[in-house]
This record gives sequence, structure tokens and C-alpha cells, in this order.
Amino acid sequence: MTRIDHKTAIVTGAGNGIGRAMALAFASAGANVVVSDVLVDDGERTVREITEAGGHALFVAADVSDAQQAENLISSAVDHFGSLDILANNAGIGGGRLRLHEVEPDDFDRVINVNLRGTYLCSKYALPHFLAQRDGRILNTASTYGLIGAPNAPAYCASKGAIINLTRQLAVDYGHDGVRVNAICPGYIDTHLGRRGPQLTPEEFEAATAIREKAAGMQPLGRQGQPEEVANVALFLVSDAASFMTGSIVTVDGGCVTTFNYGEASN
Repeated sequence: MTRIDHKTAIVTGAGNGIGRAMALAFASAGANVVVSDVLVDDGERTVREITEAGGHALFVAADVSDAQQAENLISSAVDHFGSLDILANNAGIGGGRLRLHEVEPDDFDRVINVNLRGTYLCSKYALPHFLAQRDGRILNTASTYGLIGAPNAPAYCASKGAIINLTRQLAVDYGHDGVRVNAICPGYIDTHLGRRGPQLTPEEFEAATAIREKAAGMQPLGRQGQPEEVANVALFLVSDAASFMTGSIVTVDGGCVTTFNYGEASN
């Protein structure tokens, strides 16, 4: 039931981390995968991993916050593979660790543009193809930070909260057209800090990793998740195994939003 043979799937932000794991999982389940990222070398590496394992993949560089590039991404997938069946809106960025009054307007806009506008644009250009065939699956990557208030992350929390409710709204509008729209909310996932990692000094990287590991250790399962654990849920949601699911917001977070965590106060 979780096979997606002969389907064509786009995964944005697929050069690293959760997006890369999704692309590999979709390909291993039989899909043709269009890998998209702004990081060309990383995206092409993901394509090589898929093709070397016997799968079919295409890399399309795209900044999903740009309408023309988002439209080109969708049309490139259809032109190359002949159809489009699955869109995984995974591309996203963080906003630094700042309180709202410390965030510059341009920096706030950039987070909203990539995370939320990118989800809107890719969905906008994919939906006509789904409507024409009366079938399609959209999977949005939100975050536990879209479900709760988190410290020093105003732009990120705002963007991910908006993605969650956009997911529900799209499910309402397009369910009768055979289009299912769901979202996943990862918690602490060991992605080596994703795009932030290469930008940090070794000392900053070590400190940031320690913070994440400590925070993850206080969650019910007591550890960070692996990208593949998120990708397994993503594959389920875009497959026929989840045929009666739409508008669902699925946490993959080791239980972190299920409990009020006292942290240091509980020691």
C-alpha cells in the first residue's frame, strides 16, 4: 500500500536532511523523483544517490519563493516525466534565534517568503495538473514550532503555523477534486543543523548541537529523530495507504508536543 510506482513526485529542499530522505524514500518506493534545491551540488548528489540505486530522478534548481522559478519547477517535472502526482513542499529556512523586536523586516520577510510563499507558489502551479487528472497529493512540511510557541523564533513559528492552516484550507477546497493535502510536523531531527551547519564555526556548531541534543533528551522518547523516520511517515501520507487522510497535521516529534516539559525545574 505504500508503493508509489510510476508516480512522479517533486520534493523541494531535497539536497539535505529531511528533504533528501524523502526523495530517497519516494524513489525506493517506485516513484520518479524531481529533486529541487537552491544548493545545486547537494541536489545533484541526491539525484546521483537515487540513480545509482536504480531509480529515476531529475534535478531542477529553484528558489521556491520566486514565482517564475516555482512555475518552471512544476513544468519541468511534467515535461520530463509526463505527469505530476505528488508535491512535497519541504523547502524551508530558519530565522535565527531572536525575539521579534530584534528581527529586521527583510529577515522576517525572507523566512515567510521561502517557507510560506514557497508552499503557496508550488501548490498553485501543481494544482491545475492535479485537477485535470482528478488526483494528486500535496504534503507540506510544517513543524512542531507551528503548533506551539517556541522561544526566539517569531518568523519561523509564524510561517509554520500558517502552513498548518493553509494545509487544512487546501484540504477543504480540493478534496472533492481528488486532491489530498496533509502536513507533517517534525520535532528535533538530527539533520546536522541543516543549512545552518556549514555557516557556523566548529565551536558554534558544537554548542548548537549540544542545545538540540539536550532539548531532545527531555522529550518522551529522549532523543533526536533521524530524517529517515520522518521520510517513512511522509511516504505513508502520499501513498494509497493514507487514502482517507486529508487536512491531517501529523507530528513526528518523539512526543515533544504531548507534554508540558518542566525542563530544569523538574530536576
